[in-house]
Amino acid sequence: MAQNIQGDASGQTPVAASAADDKIRCDACPVMCYIKPGNTGACDRYANRAGELIRVDPHVILDRTLEQGGKVVPFDRGGDWDGRLVADGGTFVTAVGSGTTYPDYKPAPFIVSAEVNGVDMVTVVTEGIFSYAGVKVKIDTDRFLGPEQSTVRVAGEPVGHVTTSEYGSQMLSLGGVHHLTGGAKKEGRVTCEALLDLCNAKPVELTVDDGATLIVQAGHAPIVNGGQEERMRVGCGSATIGMFARQWFGKVDEVVVVDDHITGVLSEHQAGKLLGVRDTGIRMKGRRSTPGRYFQVAEPGLGWGGTNISDPLSILGAFDAKAAWPGLRLLLVSTTGEHFGYYVLDENLVPREADIPADLAPSVERIRENCEPALSSVLFMAGAGGSLRAGVTENPVRLTRSVKEAITRVTCGGAPVYVWPGGGITFMVDVMRVPENAFGYVPTPALVAPIEFTLTLEAYAALGGHMDHVQPVRSILDRDSVREVAPIGDNPWPLSARSKS
Repeated sequence: MAQNIQGDASGQTPVAASAADDKIRCDACPVMCYIKPGNTGACDRYANRAGELIRVDPHVILDRTLEQGGKVVPFDRGGDWDGRLVADGGTFVTAVGSGTTYPDYKPAPFIVSAEVNGVDMVTVVTEGIFSYAGVKVKIDTDRFLGPEQSTVRVAGEPVGHVTTSEYGSQMLSLGGVHHLTGGAKKEGRVTCEALLDLCNAKPVELTVDDGATLIVQAGHAPIVNGGQEERMRVGCGSATIGMFARQWFGKVDEVVVVDDHITGVLSEHQAGKLLGVRDTGIRMKGRRSTPGRYFQVAEPGLGWGGTNISDPLSILGAFDAKAAWPGLRLLLVSTTGEHFGYYVLDENLVPREADIPADLAPSVERIRENCEPALSSVLFMAGAGGSLRAGVTENPVRLTRSVKEAITRVTCGGAPVYVWPGGGITFMVDVMRVPENAFGYVPTPALVAPIEFTLTLEAYAALGGHMDHVQPVRSILDRDSVREVAPIGDNPWPLSARSKS
């Protein structure tokens, strides 16, 4: 596949081999495209411009000065001022658009030095080609998306599965090497496209076997079966009882908080006991765990509290006539406050729906108020293999040890990452903290993601780094291939000092 050139940005490029018909063979990834003049390769990242292989999207400079309101550096910094607003230590070169180290023996595309608070620092910048990569998706909703281990599909192709749900959220695990390379060609292509869109914060429609259809976009509320979610639950039913028991006391005789996981009952719950709530004779369906906490009151679903019920009375048995009384006031509410009903027992101890009293209604609104907005969160996760590490040092295991010993800081497009314990450099990053459109792909298929390694120049030399390829940050600031962006405010500055943890 080849596309028309959509940009013009120079910079370090992979080795190119010319073909007889003026095509250029690009070795930026294992696909090894032959690119005609005026076209890009299959990845849309490299192009043939009049016989020269160029990169068509620029690498990104994060400029702290923009975040600080454009304050200039002092004039007494030593030497003549060149008119720039930033000092070396206020500029961080990310790997977005930088190019790769393929074939693996090449040093990283950019190994940049800067002085920060009197310390010589080095940032090794490269775009990793990740076949061993995927995303973890957190979807804030009580809605039942599908059974655990159910296959998640895009355009009918399997791209991942439902994994264990967490507090107030459903979790998906998508991608990975088996979906990218272990299935049919279409499965790999669809998986790669879906991962790329998710990582670049674009919407993706997913379907779950025996479950829901949803639209997920990082930083946006999920859409489940055509309905946009508004809030995640305040807690399980038991936790909700604990939080709001005092607000119900004296205004209602019994409260049941309906929840797919743990349904809470005020009169039996320890919170109710401590307040002196009277026994109501209520009988719950499901399996009693501890006093006031019930499991499996209904099947999972899209109804009250993530269950499949639309009538909350269906989870109640007959009231015990020895404890219950006519006129008993009963509130049933979901963990988001989205559903609620107020009932009063008649002479036969049968709940009859009534209007919720004015002094009780605010407690339902308080549940809603304490529910955080529903969001879809996408975390990119990948393993930085030995080949990528060879672009940093001739002895890759030293880089791994340096990262684990907190000598080297790992970032993704300047964003902080979580490095998993154990062997290798397996990292995870929130895609919303990475510069816009930082992720790419190669049609092997695999994702391309920025990764930077920052450490002192002294430590880099001890690492066995490619010292003859180190260049000062100022040498690349004025290139056409540079795009300056302000850092994301919540991200720690990648060049700041750090201590071992």
